Parts: sequence; C-alpha cells; structure tokens
Amino acid sequence: MTYKQKCSHHGWALLELLVVSVSLADELVCRHRGDLENPQLSKDGDIILGGIFSLHSSWKERQETYTHKPLPLEYFQTAQAMLFAIEEINNSTNLLPGISLGYKIYDTCGSMAKSVKVALALANDNEVAPVHSDTPCTRPAQVQAIMGDTASSTTMVIATVIGPFQIPQVRKINDLINHISKTYYSLVTQADKSKLDSQLVRHFGWTWVGALRSDNDYGNKGMAIFTEAAQQLGICLEYSVSFFRTDPRSKIQKIIEMMKHSTSKVIIAFLTFPEMDMLMNNLSPHNFTGYQWVGSEGWIIDSQTAEKDRNHILDGAIGLSIPRAHVSGLREFILNLKPLNLMENTMLAEFWEALFNCKFKQSNSTTENQTECTGNEDLSGLQKSFIDMSLMAIFNNVYKGVYAVAHAFHNFLVCNKTCLYNGHNYEVYFNENGDPPAKYDIIHWQPIGNGVVDFVTVGLYDASLPADKQLSLQNKSLIWAQKSKQVPVSVCSEKCPPGTRKVLQKGKPVCCYDCIRCAEGEISNTTGLVILNPEFWSNDRRDACVKKHEVYLSFEEIMGALLTAASLFGTCMTAVVAFIFFRHRKTPIVRANNSELSFLLLFSLTLCFLCSLTFIGRPSEWSCMLRHTAFGITFVLCISCVLGKTMVVLMAFRASLPGSNVMKWFGPTQQRLSVLAFTLIQVVICILWLTISPPFPFKNFKEIKDKIILECALGSTVGFWAVLGYIGLLATLCFILAFLARKLPDNFNDAKFITFSMLIFCAVWITFIPAYVSSPGKFSVAVEIFAILASSFGLLICIFIPKCYIILLRPEKNTKKNMMGKGAAKTT
Repeated sequence: MTYKQKCSHHGWALLELLVVSVSLADELVCRHRGDLENPQLSKDGDIILGGIFSLHSSWKERQETYTHKPLPLEYFQTAQAMLFAIEEINNSTNLLPGISLGYKIYDTCGSMAKSVKVALALANDNEVAPVHSDTPCTRPAQVQAIMGDTASSTTMVIATVIGPFQIPQVRKINDLINHISKTYYSLVTQADKSKLDSQLVRHFGWTWVGALRSDNDYGNKGMAIFTEAAQQLGICLEYSVSFFRTDPRSKIQKIIEMMKHSTSKVIIAFLTFPEMDMLMNNLSPHNFTGYQWVGSEGWIIDSQTAEKDRNHILDGAIGLSIPRAHVSGLREFILNLKPLNLMENTMLAEFWEALFNCKFKQSNSTTENQTECTGNEDLSGLQKSFIDMSLMAIFNNVYKGVYAVAHAFHNFLVCNKTCLYNGHNYEVYFNENGDPPAKYDIIHWQPIGNGVVDFVTVGLYDASLPADKQLSLQNKSLIWAQKSKQVPVSVCSEKCPPGTRKVLQKGKPVCCYDCIRCAEGEISNTTGLVILNPEFWSNDRRDACVKKHEVYLSFEEIMGALLTAASLFGTCMTAVVAFIFFRHRKTPIVRANNSELSFLLLFSLTLCFLCSLTFIGRPSEWSCMLRHTAFGITFVLCISCVLGKTMVVLMAFRASLPGSNVMKWFGPTQQRLSVLAFTLIQVVICILWLTISPPFPFKNFKEIKDKIILECALGSTVGFWAVLGYIGLLATLCFILAFLARKLPDNFNDAKFITFSMLIFCAVWITFIPAYVSSPGKFSVAVEIFAILASSFGLLICIFIPKCYIILLRPEKNTKKNMMGKGAAKTT
C-alpha cells in the first residue's frame, strides 16, 4: 500500500522553524536512550501504525529540569495494550486476512517540540527536505495511522502537523482526530466531562469551591467549560489558579497558602498526573486534610497517586473516569513479557530495571546499591502497579482504537459491509459527528487501611440516555474526608432560613449573601423566595402564604345591616303611604293631582328603596349588571312621575285662566305617554351600556395591600355617566318647572313640595359624585346606597308626608272647597 504525500517547501520551512525555536531548551532537559530516528518499539508489517506516548518526563526540584525517570508504569502498559491488539489482529483469520500490522512507537517525553519532530518523522520517514526547494515531498509516510498521546496539548500539535497529510490520529482518551479540521476534537469530550463535573458538584450541594488546573490545554479549556457550566448551576469559584510542572516551587507554595486560607472546602482539580504528583509532593509537609477533592480522569484512578498520599489528603475524593472494561488476555500478555534481547531495546531494559530495582551489566544507569538484573525475574510476583489492572478502561480504549483503524483498512481493502466488532465483541462506534459516546464512571476513593485505596464505582453517566437519567448515583455508603459519612458542606453563605431572603454582598460572587426579612407580600420557604399570587399575602413570619381577606359590603356587617334596614324601612314607609292613599283615594287631596301618577310614583319609590339592596352582598356578574340598570330605570320612572305631576300643576293653573283649553293637550293619556317616553329613553341607554361594555365583578388588589376589594367595575364609564346624566337632566328640568310653579295661588300647591324635594335630590347627587370618586372599596358602594336612599326619602317625605298629615290629622282640610280656595299671591 502506497501513500504519497505532497508538501510545499514553505510548509517545511515553517515546521523546521517551529522545531528549532522550541526544541533547544527541551533537548537540554529531556534525554532519550535512543533518538528520533530510532523508535523505542517497532515491528515491520504491511500496514504500519504509529504510536506516540510520553514514556518519560518527571520533575526534579533540585535541578529544576526534566529527567528521564519513567512516568507511571501504566504508560508502558498502554503501549503494551497497543501491541496486544496488533498481535491479536495479526493472528485473526477474519480481520485483514493475509495482511500484517506493524508498529513504530516513539517516546516524546511530554514535549510538544519532540511531538512535532516525531510527527514529521512518521509523516515522511525522516526525510529532510531543503528549505529552498520547489521539489515536492514524494517519500511515502512511515505510518498509515497514529495512536496519539494522552495530553491534549501534544495531541493538537500532532494533529496540526499530520493533518495536511491526511493521516488519522486516535487518542486513547476517547478522542478521534482524523483531519486538520478536527484538531480541537479532544475539547468536545472535555466539554462533556467538565459539564458533568459541574453537575456532580451541584448534586452534593457544593456551591463554593476552589479550582486547580494544569496550565495547558487540558486544564485551561476544561476549567473554562466547567466555570461556564457551574455559573448556570449556581456554583461559585472562590479561586481558580493554574500551574505547570516546570513552575518554581515558590509559586506552588503561594498556591498552597491560598488554599489553606480559603473558606471553600471543595477543590476541583483539573490536573494531569505530573502536576498532581508535583502538588502532592508539596502538600505532604502540610496538614492539609479535611478537604473534599473532585478529580479529573487524569489522576482519579491512578494507583501511584494513591500510594503517595500517605497523609490521607485525598481521602474521599470523587471524580470521573472512563468506564471500566475488561480486555480478555491483556493481563496475561503483559505478564508474559520476556527479557530476551532486552538490551537490543534500551527502553525495555530501562523498564525492566525500574520494575525490579536492578540494572544490567551493559546499563548506563548510575543508581547505586542496585542488584544485577538476571533477566529471569518473575513479573507475576510483583506487588507494584504494573500488575494492577485498575486502568483497564484506558487500555481498552487503546485496544478499541487499534481495532477501529484495522476495521477501516479492512472495509477499504476487503470488507464491503459493516464490520464493527473486535475480537471480543466489543462494539466500536461513533456518532454522526465522529464523536465517541460520552460515558463515564463516577469513582470514589475509599481508604481501606495501610495506605491502600479502593477505587469504588458509585455512579454512572451515560449521554445516550434521556436527560433526566443520564446521571445516576448508586445507593452506596460514601466515606468522605477524615472517614466521615456526612457529605461535606462547602458554601460561602448558609442557606437563608424561612422568612428571609438573600441580599448579595458587595463585590463578592452571587453565592455570598446576607439574609434579611422578606418584604410584605413575599415569603421564603424551603424552595426559596416566592413572589405571591395577588390573591395571597404573607404571614407575620414571612414563611407561609395566607389567602387575602375579601372585602365587600355584606349584609352581615354593621354598615351593611344599617343600610339594609334603612332600605326596608323606606319600602315599608312607602307601602304605608300607598295604603293610606288607597284607603282615601276618593278624597279631594288624593284626586286633586292625578292619583294615577301618585300611585305610580309610590311604586317607583318602592323600587328605588329595593334596588339599593342589589348593591349589598358579594358582587356577581348578574348583580353588577342589575344594580346600576335597576337604579337608573327606577329613578327615571320616579323623576318622570314627579315631572308629570309638576306639569299637571302648571297646566291646571293655565286651565283656570279664561279661554284656556290647555288641559285637553295634557290629559291623563298624555301624562302616561310622557312618563313612558322618558323611561324608555333610559331603558335604551341601559341596553346599549349592557350590550357594548357591561359592568362586571372585579378584584381590586391595589387599594388595600393585604386585602382584596370585590367591586363592580363599570365597564363603560360613558354608559354609567350617561345614566346618571340623564337622571340629573330630568331632575333639573323638574326642579325648574316646580320652582316656577311654587307661587301659584292654590291653598295646597304641590309644586312647593316638589321644589323642595328636587332641591334635596339635586343636592344629594351633586355631593355624591366627589364622595363616590374618593371613597375606597366598599365605602364607595355605601356612598351610592346612601345617595339612593337619601334622595328616595326626600321625595317620599316632601311630596307625600304633608298630604298624609292632612288625611290623617286634619281631615277638615281634605275638602273640595278648601282645595279650590284661592289665596292671595305672594310677592316675595
């Protein structure tokens, strides 16, 4: 299989400048027992897979430099997982039959500069092109796919270099980078983990936390995403600091002092192993216990970190990890490593020396007091982390990554159908965006004695499930810092007690606040501050809501009862007058001024007294429409009758003049028609009002804060004032006519009493308007009832009581002669 790569000399010039500019210092601090032209592990094959791993790089304080001490042994185990998968595929008769896989594995020491060099070597077989040349690069690439490093920074550097060559890169931490546009793919998965970390923190009620991060892409991007997600969940960061393994010790000491003086008890650590190792070494002299650590997958299941934590600083730590998996045969493959020809590969020899604390005769190791390595040492007897398979999940990702690449080649060369399973039926799949599924275990550190930590899986996150079921925690007993079974508390301010609300402290995050008593109309309970519905009010303690008392003019209260009594008294009084008039209906005083109008007037006054009762009681849709229309129509009927009686008086005087024939134009029929016409006009006004915008029951929340005023809204104010205005117009006309007839020479002139009654009527309703507008709530209703009763009593008393007085007490005046008698006209 031949892959030809082309690159311009400008591209090579830039890459060479990059390598030269950043590699000089790194070359002085990270030495290999081999060089870039010679991979640490290699094997020929028809298809070559590249491997880029950081097998060395650790901090040595005294020299302030990198050394070639091996990283944790799981890094070597990861390379072994790649070799195991390749060997398994080569032995398979179903996958890539007749085609062998080879490999070239390089060690980058965690250096980005060396990562660039390795990527260039793998991309173009170490060919060095002249800077000033128009000749394209024609040598085929060494490898057809690369298993990438763990670190995000080096992965992106590698992706940038190999992207133009279309060489896919697979990261062992769930990331696939298949072309240059996918350089930042690893950050997609980092986003999932960071957001889940924030959900985990919120689940335990920790809202006030500190944050540490590695000063690289992994830590900085991860913390940026966590901070954004945390803000949405109401989590605040007291501090957020970064450091790198090359930082001076003084900076680390400042960070530790800041952590010791902070008030937050939860520490979010987005750290890779080298930074975590450095931090633990600096924390060991301090009594830094009692803090809750939330870790990233960079260290949360690292057994060497647990072994170094002799002061129990990390007890109870919790964090995310790649789901555990088992690769059948991998443990046996690793333990079956034989020391044959070890010295032919210096990296394997160094690994063997590190495992058994020995050295070969040919070794360049300068460590003293070491026994000689025989090559016959037994790996299965080791008690070190090399035989600890707790990181099998990461090894499984490498294993699946190799199989994913193998299936891609198989589909291209042999298979025309979907081939998505490896040798152990583990499904390997990616979504439509090329992203692997987001699935993580929630790991909890539980010390079991003698410095041994049990990494217990206490929950699971699965992004493929519905949103409400993605995060699940098992009902397991969690052991927190200092062997406490109580979930640690980490808040800036304690939760406000019921009846109080939060007030933010000036210049501090939203998680820091003071608690003050809730305002009127607000309550706070276990769910937080509640703005009440307008129909409810807060109790005295401001921790519960009570329904507002509804206020309206009821029959039960004193004012309502008095007005009801007055209305009934007026009704009874009118009935008595009507009875008296009926009993003496043939007497001159009753017959003198159209008895029909008198009885109709008494009937209308009865309705006026009774309509006031519609204003009392709980307003309803029907009562609101009835009270104003009944009041308007009955009063117009009443005033029409009074107006008719007044016109009869005037016409009677005109008829007594010689030659006058006026009474034939205003006889009983015309009087009835006039009353009917005036009343029908009011009926039409009321019908229009009810049709266009009728009165309706209304709850007034504004007048009194802690009460609801039930009242009848007018609907159309124009309709209301049209009804009142028409009554006022008739009353004014009646008053003018009565005033003109007040000095007529009859012994019993009805116009005098009508004038006085109209004067009372107008005075009452003129004073009613400002009183009605300014009275609050039910008092405005009482004012209107009072105006109705006062004007009704005024008409009843002024017009009918003097006649009843004569009928009952002065019957001698109730004669036709006396009624027809003429008196001298007064000239006052």
